[in-house]
Amino acid sequence: MIRDDQRGGEDDRLLERDPRAWEALYERVYPVMMNYALRRLSNPDVARDAVAEALVRVVATRERLVQAVSPEAWCIGVLRHVVADTHRRAYRDRDRAIESAPSVCGPADLIELDDEHRVVRDAFARLDESDREVLQLRVIAGLNSDEVAAVLESSPGAVRMAQSRALTRLRRLMGEEVRT
Repeated sequence: MIRDDQRGGEDDRLLERDPRAWEALYERVYPVMMNYALRRLSNPDVARDAVAEALVRVVATRERLVQAVSPEAWCIGVLRHVVADTHRRAYRDRDRAIESAPSVCGPADLIELDDEHRVVRDAFARLDESDREVLQLRVIAGLNSDEVAAVLESSPGAVRMAQSRALTRLRRLMGEEVRT
């Protein structure tokens, strides 16, 4: 998760092409971007390629980076577009099926997961795409509501409301899972 105290005044240095500032941004945002891509794309190699493509686009559009809510939000927003492009390309090519919410756990990990994890995963998978995306950006990627609003091209208030409603639906679905 990216904390506000980890963000700094590197925006100006980024525009000056300071390699250390780019390296610091990369170290903070790469794990978050990989986590997001792995959850949205079924193939880890495709996810790595999507993150790499997003980072190339971030560097190519660095002049707009300073206008973003934060460099992290800008990077996630660019990745979101790359993931969408990847889905469209895969649909057109029909060479590979891309799942909407793949598991990043290996077989040994799946065996060790207890019932609570199964209930959460099953309920999360039953959420609609917009609920999953808001929760992934807020909870998993660790972006604040302003950053998620910038990524989704929405308002922070709408993001907070969407998050609240998504969590309510998730709790309801989890309750249904436990009862069955």
